[in-house]
Amino acid sequence: MADTPSALNMMVPDFSAAMTGDQTFTLSDFKGKKLVLFFYPKDNTPGCTTESMAFRDLYPQFQQSNTEIFGISRDSIRSHEGFKSKLGMPFELISDPDETLCGMFNVMKMKNMYGKQVRGIERSTFVIDASGKMVKEWRGVKVPGHVDDVLEFVRSI
Repeated sequence: MADTPSALNMMVPDFSAAMTGDQTFTLSDFKGKKLVLFFYPKDNTPGCTTESMAFRDLYPQFQQSNTEIFGISRDSIRSHEGFKSKLGMPFELISDPDETLCGMFNVMKMKNMYGKQVRGIERSTFVIDASGKMVKEWRGVKVPGHVDDVLEFVRSI
């Protein structure tokens, strides 16, 4: 497993990354809270917009369950700021242009796009419990109903 926290019930190594709001995300800053990290391919694309709006719309329910949400893609902070503002997202977006987090969570895959093989982020969601342990992962996510499933899970832990 090396440094990959994608094994369930393993502690996720502390990490930091740039995020919107001119802030730095540091995992250890959120001890005592549950975290939802959702990796998505690209800002302002249809599936990513739909998924982000679903997390936005259910954000108050996640907050009631002591859960913070963070979206992660390879897009720049500038792109993230525009995407976040356009959709009125109440949570921050993490920028991973060098794919450090993508590698850590093993979300980079070869995908078919318009008949060509391209390397990109496989839509994936991870739940980290209040102690910093990976407790759930969804890979190859289909957007419809997904955020409801995530909320149901965080309410159960």
